[in-house]
Amino acid sequence: MPVEATSAGAILFRDTRGKREYLLLKSRPGDWEFPKGGVEGEEELQQTAIREVTEEAGVEDFRLIDGFRREYDYVFEAGGSTIHKTVHLFIAHSFEASAELSTEHRDLQWRDYEQALNTITQDGPREILEEAHDYLDELQATEADGYLLESEG
Repeated sequence: MPVEATSAGAILFRDTRGKREYLLLKSRPGDWEFPKGGVEGEEELQQTAIREVTEEAGVEDFRLIDGFRREYDYVFEAGGSTIHKTVHLFIAHSFEASAELSTEHRDLQWRDYEQALNTITQDGPREILEEAHDYLDELQATEADGYLLESEG
């Protein structure tokens, strides 16, 4: 039986001169991904996502957007065990223009939607980015003021 593991993270975006850009991190094995990591202790998934954005992207001024959570899963081998990992992704709006590279990743880049889709290496997160992008477009269309449905926090 595989070992079950749970991670959470966020599709972090910023608005730069009216253009939405997404943050991608290059992992040590070379995959481009979103900030994410393992749930610690009794953390809620949202708490994990918030902590990972802060730890892996160095961004502290951001908000999770209500009503969006998707998951994908994959299986890999580590230390002689088969691990089945489920990753829960939220959307987060960054109010900071820059991010900082942590020691966990080799590179980071802000990419527009098309570039981000072409850069992400795994199908699961790529499909979720498509859904997140559409979700944000709808939010912007329904809220004259932008992303008003964010929870304060």
